[in-house]
Amino acid sequence: IRMPVMDGLQATTELLEDADPPRVVMLTTFDLDEAAARAIRQGASGFLLKDADPEFLLAAIRTVHAGSAVIAASATRDLFAHFAAAAPRPVPPAYGDLTDREKEIFALAARGLSNAEIAGREFLSEATVKTHISRILSKLALRDRVQLVVFAFEHGLA
Repeated sequence: IRMPVMDGLQATTELLEDADPPRVVMLTTFDLDEAAARAIRQGASGFLLKDADPEFLLAAIRTVHAGSAVIAASATRDLFAHFAAAAPRPVPPAYGDLTDREKEIFALAARGLSNAEIAGREFLSEATVKTHISRILSKLALRDRVQLVVFAFEHGLA
């Protein structure tokens, strides 16, 4: 997040403006601060601490490359608290475009359930859950599940 010349937030903003944007994993020495929360809000697909084990860092990069998102476990509680503490913003009209089933899947994903957990709970195949998640992300113009969780907390939907 903190770099010479251009900070990570500005770099993330510029990278994500590209027509075919890369996925961004933010690295910081701090558990969670406002800068990290802003980075996630701006579209970073991951947030990791610089002291992460090399194996975990590689696995996180692979996970983000595959289209999922990663947040350092030690920062998850702080992240939720950060977004829950703020007054909810009005729910955008795009949320109303979700079907009732998509809203159910959205709520479960916002609580952090994996596709397999949602599938088991809702008696669906994982492929069906992936399809629902993909449609939800598309309708809400979100990049990944991290942004879905942030969206849910920012709008009082979780």
